[in-house]
Amino acid sequence: MSTRQRLVPHTASRLRALSLHIAPPGEKINTMKDYLVYLSQAHVGFRRAELESLAEMHGFIADLSGLSEKSPFFVVQLENDEQAAQLIRRSVLSRAIYELWGQGATLDELHADVRHRSAALVSKYRLSSFKFDIVSYQGSRKSREQQLALINSFAYLALDGKIKMKNPDQIFTVLEAYSIVNQEPAPQPDYMYFGREVAVSERSRGVLERHEIAKRPYYGTTTFDAELALVSCNLAQARPGQLIYDPFVGTGSFALAAAHHGALAYGTDIDFRALKGKGPGRRLATNFEKYGTSHLFGDVLCMDFTHNAFRKNLAFDAIVCDPPYGVREGLKVCGTNREERFEGKEKIVIDGQYAYLRRDFIQPKKNYSLDLLLDDLLQFAAERLPVNGRLCFWMPVANDQDIPTLVPQHEKLQLVYNLVQEFNKWSRRLLVYAKRDANYKGTTITSQERGLQNDFRNRYFHKFK
Repeated sequence: MSTRQRLVPHTASRLRALSLHIAPPGEKINTMKDYLVYLSQAHVGFRRAELESLAEMHGFIADLSGLSEKSPFFVVQLENDEQAAQLIRRSVLSRAIYELWGQGATLDELHADVRHRSAALVSKYRLSSFKFDIVSYQGSRKSREQQLALINSFAYLALDGKIKMKNPDQIFTVLEAYSIVNQEPAPQPDYMYFGREVAVSERSRGVLERHEIAKRPYYGTTTFDAELALVSCNLAQARPGQLIYDPFVGTGSFALAAAHHGALAYGTDIDFRALKGKGPGRRLATNFEKYGTSHLFGDVLCMDFTHNAFRKNLAFDAIVCDPPYGVREGLKVCGTNREERFEGKEKIVIDGQYAYLRRDFIQPKKNYSLDLLLDDLLQFAAERLPVNGRLCFWMPVANDQDIPTLVPQHEKLQLVYNLVQEFNKWSRRLLVYAKRDANYKGTTITSQERGLQNDFRNRYFHKFK
């Protein structure tokens, strides 16, 4: 029997199996579908980590190998529209996701690919109401005539549903990527996509405008950036039913972001003034009222994190924070460096009550090192997080010396992400750790082993010389 004759039965059985969605013996049918993700170009180094974290939170793994920091578009294979929506709907650094119906370097190539794919896709939506959108990344705005010509070129899809510009059943979108030549968009796109919109992101639904700091009733000079607070809580995988804790809550950016995602937000801060606010209508609780999340505002306590008052068995699902760098004011904890000044004062009695037990007692404070504080933070997380619970915090780093940065490590916590936001002579890193089970034993790098190399506050005020 010839090779050709031997191959025919196998080929025929394979075609029959494909038509019935049944795999030949020993072979699995790939049921994954192509989806196009449209990304924001903000904080491009954080985009992959956010999408990976959201996929893991929803219980699936997405192959993001096609994602590039140079492009806002990439194709990912997912099982269905539900997975696609779960991947993008909460994202802050993405814009939308589409079921991919075609792609090509030219309009002719795009149409050829759409014709090839659409036969199996269009029948489900032929009678649905619909509209067309055009997205041109870095491209100039098209005239109405150009838009209509582009839309009408897809007439072969033969969509019989009603055209609705508001709330249609389906939105079909042409997406174009242009390069910039001499500071002007190129006359023709470099690449084109066509797809059916599945879900848009938090960003596209206006979350950044709603959470703009200047629109909040209460904020301060150290209020953390709203966009990155929301991203941090996505990396922490904050979700309904969880307890999220910010040890340095201040004016509450992370607490508000956690509540936005449905989690119960708790916080502490050593500075009572930040927790008290600036009057009845300008306090942390007022911000929660503005966003309609007061029911998710657990509480905030005035407390030194390094001498916390929590019961030993109180656990948190995730910890998200921006530890004080000591730039605007020195990093303080409870205590004193001059014990002699307070010797015997613990025995002072006022109106029959020890002075240090009175509500108006002001606890003395002393300077503290950021590196030591980070050691305390990791130890706290190792004790209080459940298995796979996450610790996310921001750490400042000076960039003026060409030396590797040793980040804090704890043997019970796996460093999942080390993301960098660059400034001029310094940067800050978003470090994301996951608590692992008793069988995991990772690396421990304490402040002593790091050699207090950061000394960020001192180097900041000496202009990193």
